[in-house]
Amino acid sequence: MKQLVLGILAHVDAGKTTLSEALLYRTGAIRDLGRVDHKNAHLDTHALERARGITIFSRQARMTLGDTAVTLLDTPGHVDFSAEMERTLQVLDYAVLVISGTDGIQSHTMTLWRLLERYHVPTFIYVNKMDLPGADKALRLRELRGRFGDGCVHFTPAVPAEERAEALGVCSEPLMEAVLATGTVPQADLITAITRRQVFPCYFGAALRLDGIDDLLNGLQRDTRMPPDAGSFGARIFKIGADESGARMTYLKVTDGVLKVKSNLVSRPDVRVEFEEKADQLRVYSGSKYRLVSEAPAGTVCAVLGPTKTYPGQGLGVQ
Repeated sequence: MKQLVLGILAHVDAGKTTLSEALLYRTGAIRDLGRVDHKNAHLDTHALERARGITIFSRQARMTLGDTAVTLLDTPGHVDFSAEMERTLQVLDYAVLVISGTDGIQSHTMTLWRLLERYHVPTFIYVNKMDLPGADKALRLRELRGRFGDGCVHFTPAVPAEERAEALGVCSEPLMEAVLATGTVPQADLITAITRRQVFPCYFGAALRLDGIDDLLNGLQRDTRMPPDAGSFGARIFKIGADESGARMTYLKVTDGVLKVKSNLVSRPDVRVEFEEKADQLRVYSGSKYRLVSEAPAGTVCAVLGPTKTYPGQGLGVQ
């Protein structure tokens, strides 16, 4: 099964957490739609988040798209908590950048875009709140292309295939050659172009009404691929936390190979604090709940109990 780590990013109030709820609901990962304004969002579990109505801490949830298992990371949108968001970028395979259909691209949206570029994260775009007065699809698409480039291509199924192929043709030479030769773009070439950040599929909808959610989910399943696995164990740490009992947890993504419970985690020679510590417990979280696993293959995001000297941004093994 293909395993992907997907991040949801946005300027504050663009509807990022609402989109996360909609994705989880449409894939059957949750039974009821939570709402930020109702203080019952599945991923905003901390009391501060529910009180303020914003995401402060990155949270994860699991969902399945056909043969694709996705770890969804909902990141803080408020600029005051951007450090938490930036650490999360280091473990993403893909991102969905959420933009308000009424407000368009904001200053923090541009900051997020530059960070996604810095970390080479392939990006899908979801323009939200298209059901509100003042939301103009043509205007938003022109804005996206003007600020982010011609790689922003409208992927809603209603767009004629010929029109989409023409738009894709200007994104890279291989795509142009394919369009000129056959009038279409091979799926493998499209996925490669998305992975190389030459194409940014754009979807439009209203997450609160579940509009455009299925189209986005279909695109995420169809137009992505799992990063190559080097075979030997590798991981990237992006967060340090604690459970309800105060036990220290190291949140990491296994990038290569397999992490097994009771394995030794050994620091690399170039780190500020050398250590060799045992992975006593592996937890895979979804919201506030978790399950214990005996091993975590490449693509898994998990919390490891046992290590005491790890820190965010640290690589382990081949990473």
